Amino acid sequence: MRNENDKLRLYGFNNLTKVLSFNIYDICYAKSKEDKEKYIEYIDEQYNSDRLTEILKKVTEIIGANVLNIAKQDYDPQGASVTLLISEEEVPLYLLDKSCNQGILTPVRENIVAHLDKSHVTVHTYPESHPQNDLATFRVDIDVATCGQISPLKALNYLIESFDSDVITIDYRVRGFTRDINGKKHFIDHRINSIQNFINKENIERYNCIDMNIYQSNIFHTKMRINNMDLDNYLFGLSEENMPENDKKRIRAKLEEETNEIFYGINI
Repeated sequence: MRNENDKLRLYGFNNLTKVLSFNIYDICYAKSKEDKEKYIEYIDEQYNSDRLTEILKKVTEIIGANVLNIAKQDYDPQGASVTLLISEEEVPLYLLDKSCNQGILTPVRENIVAHLDKSHVTVHTYPESHPQNDLATFRVDIDVATCGQISPLKALNYLIESFDSDVITIDYRVRGFTRDINGKKHFIDHRINSIQNFINKENIERYNCIDMNIYQSNIFHTKMRINNMDLDNYLFGLSEENMPENDKKRIRAKLEEETNEIFYGINI
């Protein structure tokens, strides 16, 4: 078996496509309509397109890629999207398409539309609440697609630590094939039996994790559910101090139910 430190000698470009889909949910108890609205406003301010852009730029740096273009948008009434076009190797200026901004955003170029090359990073946010319950949720979807030797898995811990996540779902897939110098096809160029292999111990211990993988298709899926739910971290506009025990118990039950429904993908 090839040693993992041995560099695979390829014929031509490594055109394996590695796609990481990173999805998080943050859950909050907000009893009144006003508190729900304030929570959505708070989330919208905390995770606006400017901050999300900085997170994606850091992801790009961690995986060793170069930013070619950034397009970002804040939405009304809430939500934001950012798209980064990236490359494994730095592209010389004379080859760079004139529509690319290299991550330099100016008032003149606020509405650039990204065209996608072989690699890209995107993020979309979805703040959500409903008048018939006392909960509000915040969802973030991040996709990192790369070709070549750069791997989106390197950014996993940074992504986990960039958000207050109660539930995380992660999908990773390697598509296509590349050939070595002898013409043999390689459908994956690194060892992996679980996404958890690339998550540090501290983050793993904070969550209950389960895997669902299809090894023969190089498809990997991991779900993570927060272990310890400190009630004060979930109260918006309220404090656990001096709250009646019956109220604490009721709120904890609501939060547990919401978390489990999202984690298992079913209505309980």
